[in-house]
Amino acid sequence: MRYNNLPNTDIKVSKICLGSMTWGEQNTEAEGHEQLDFALDKGVNFIDTAEMYAVPGKPETQGATETIIGKWLAERKNRDQVVLASKITGPSPTFTHIRENLGFSAAAMEDALHKSLNRLQTDHLDLYQLHWPERNTNFFGQRGYTHKEDEQWEDNIAEILERLNTYIKEGKIRHIGLSNENPFGVMRFMEEARKGAPKMITVQNPYNLLNRKDEVGLTEVLHRENVGHLPYSPLGFGQLTGKYLDGYPEKARVTLFPNYNRYHSDNGFEATRRYKAIADEHGISLTQMALAFVNDRPFVTSNIIGATSIAQLKENIESIHVTLSDEVLKAIDTVQAAIPNPAP
Repeated sequence: MRYNNLPNTDIKVSKICLGSMTWGEQNTEAEGHEQLDFALDKGVNFIDTAEMYAVPGKPETQGATETIIGKWLAERKNRDQVVLASKITGPSPTFTHIRENLGFSAAAMEDALHKSLNRLQTDHLDLYQLHWPERNTNFFGQRGYTHKEDEQWEDNIAEILERLNTYIKEGKIRHIGLSNENPFGVMRFMEEARKGAPKMITVQNPYNLLNRKDEVGLTEVLHRENVGHLPYSPLGFGQLTGKYLDGYPEKARVTLFPNYNRYHSDNGFEATRRYKAIADEHGISLTQMALAFVNDRPFVTSNIIGATSIAQLKENIESIHVTLSDEVLKAIDTVQAAIPNPAP
């Protein structure tokens, strides 16, 4: 395994981070524990979760993933061996079963953080992230920003950081990060950090061969402000394994949950076919080519992978040993130039 420091800290995290959102829905508790044991044995020390998981979010399974991780930590007594990250849910009419008033108010944060700590059976989180912004902006597959004149949001970034800082001082949170955020949001938080507020050290966004839009504006911010990128969906919900090119396999994510089809546009399929041809030509799996590409981007701190079987998990983790040649990278960029970001 390879390791990076979380930016601005002395915390070393594995270049592969274990995502967990299937545990409690597609995976049982026993399977989640098996994945955790396997990943830890392979040198993965970074675990990412969220209060809204398992996915898809619904009342029956909300919090199940954190509970599964918490039981594993309690049984193995290995909290000191892992770097643990979770998230507080942003505003959404879809997830009001979590709290009536979603967002980052003082009451919401108090409720979210302490319930997460209880489910995870720990007294602190190493990284606590805002799952998506409170303001109107473009994320979850939206290409462009459309301004809404009647938007109710007022800039409360300083207040959010002040609330988070309270928990940092209490030792309940070590560091803080963002998710599904864009350059404006990151820089707005950096502005407050320059005034003495705690700094957001990471941004967790979708990033893969079918969605490289963060390269357009965000990666310059990451480099200049020393903020780490934590890519999620590096395989595009399984699209970049190639398994959907010949139909929809039984029990695959998009087969079970058709609304998770953001990577399944005509251009998404065409780009996937072209990427598979590159992988086939060079004797590597499409899965490992897609993951190795993300692993080695200079702005990536840790690549969040997810799996529903140990075989998938093994292949994903072993991508850390794959280095793509200049020829492969050039071929990848040729596809990106022809079909840029078909699934943002």
